[in-house]
Amino acid sequence: MDAEKPVPDDWRLSDELWEVLRELLPERKNTHRFGGGRPPAPDRVCMEAILFVLRTGCQWKALDATRFCPGSTAHDRFQQWVQAGVFLTMWQTSLEAFDELDGLDWSWLSMDGCMTKAPLGGEKDREKPNRSRQARRQAKPAGGGSRNSSRRGSGRS
Repeated sequence: MDAEKPVPDDWRLSDELWEVLRELLPERKNTHRFGGGRPPAPDRVCMEAILFVLRTGCQWKALDATRFCPGSTAHDRFQQWVQAGVFLTMWQTSLEAFDELDGLDWSWLSMDGCMTKAPLGGEKDREKPNRSRQARRQAKPAGGGSRNSSRRGSGRS
């Protein structure tokens, strides 16, 4: 029987790319009050998990079922790195590298956006109804009138 070929791991960062990215990450400080605590998840694994979420669009909690770190760890690290400007710096560095490699045509730029009112969005500062939520959820009677109409007793016999 043929030896099984290993499944390629497309989610792993190459060593060359990781060396570049590692330089952009802030130095981690131990915030444990006694200087100890559980060792943190490796930055490389967290970065791979974050890029996995950004690329696939899966939920952070879905990382718990993968080979990456737990979703809460990846999300916490993502928030820390966003605050530190890591992803903005990554984007700027990538643009500069691509510009050197292939060249960007900076003379032609385009921006797309749309600022319109959402359909059925309603008015922003409209008055709030003063009836209870319960009354709004009740179905309307078939005749369009109120349930306590003067036609009492006119139903089927």
